[in-house]
Amino acid sequence: MNKIYLDHAASTPMDIRVFEAMTPYLTEFYGNPSSPHSFGQKMHRALEKSRREIAKYIGAKSEEVYFVSGGTESNNWALDGIMSSYGKPGDHLIVSSIEHPAVLNKAKALEEKGYEVTYVTANRKGEITLEAIQEAIKDHTVMISVMMVNNETGVRQNIEAIGSYAKEKGILFHSDGVQALSHLKINLKDLPVDLMSFSAHKINGPVGIGILFVRSGIKIKNLLNGGAQERARRPGTGMVALAVGFEKAIQIKSENIETFYHDLKEKKAFFINKLKEDLPDILINGSVDGGHPGIVNIMFPGVSAENLLMNLDLAGIAVSGGSACASGAMNPSHVLRAMGLEVSEAKASIRFSFGGNNSLECLEIASCKLVEIVKRLRGKNGQ
Repeated sequence: MNKIYLDHAASTPMDIRVFEAMTPYLTEFYGNPSSPHSFGQKMHRALEKSRREIAKYIGAKSEEVYFVSGGTESNNWALDGIMSSYGKPGDHLIVSSIEHPAVLNKAKALEEKGYEVTYVTANRKGEITLEAIQEAIKDHTVMISVMMVNNETGVRQNIEAIGSYAKEKGILFHSDGVQALSHLKINLKDLPVDLMSFSAHKINGPVGIGILFVRSGIKIKNLLNGGAQERARRPGTGMVALAVGFEKAIQIKSENIETFYHDLKEKKAFFINKLKEDLPDILINGSVDGGHPGIVNIMFPGVSAENLLMNLDLAGIAVSGGSACASGAMNPSHVLRAMGLEVSEAKASIRFSFGGNNSLECLEIASCKLVEIVKRLRGKNGQ
């Protein structure tokens, strides 16, 4: 059975060219990049070259790019580091209620330390409006964190407007850009963000490395204690092979990003239209236009997403409910609930996310199998 992978928002297959670029730094070269001898200095030069190239692709300075283990560490460091540098317990943080758990759970941890946190809800389209942010701001607000593209619905947030307003108010602004890097040209010279998080494994790069962009002049306390790596801000032995892989992945992505965007957009439209031919009652959660071209979150009325996920997996189709599983039972998505969906609606919803390795033929096969499974499950439910 040929399996079909429609979960690229969770992780993407590594491009073979990325693997080839990394291989020498996993086998042939092995010095510690902090060591003064020739072995270490060769690794150090490779690490710094990757930093410079990644910075160039995202419109940043190399000294504004810090290598971390991934989006989770990057988001944690951004919130913790800024609130402890510019604020004190009792000061105020604003995050959107549709953020990745890496942001939401860090915000809850900061609450436990005595910081005040406001969780701004989304509208039914999955948008965090500027008006909602404005209403949440207080005299002692230190920081705002709103993601650029939502990982469950693909909805693009207006971080330009939110960031510009934050700047006017003298409030620091962080954005989780993990889902944006795959299909958008990121130019941090123009984006009104003070900090931004990225991860390599969303762009056909290696798992285990990300970056935190910290604009020049911004103070940020260390999340970890240790040595003087990453300009004494993020200790730990330099992740040279992973950095080289990240550099190669972002280079490949930047070379064909417009073609990739339109390709994904075509695939998403094709998939939705095929489903609607036989399942006209399906509903799209969030705005379809203007968001991530390869993510769609669909509600199947009268069907349990948990049962649907299990049956799709048995049929060789990998998708996601967009929420964490605990003890075998799928919890309703916090994103969909924050958008105003009922528990039953959230529990009937599934995220499909497409990639470059999905042909229209495989999407047609997936849609046909999906229709068949939905009709069978509805038949069992008496519909």
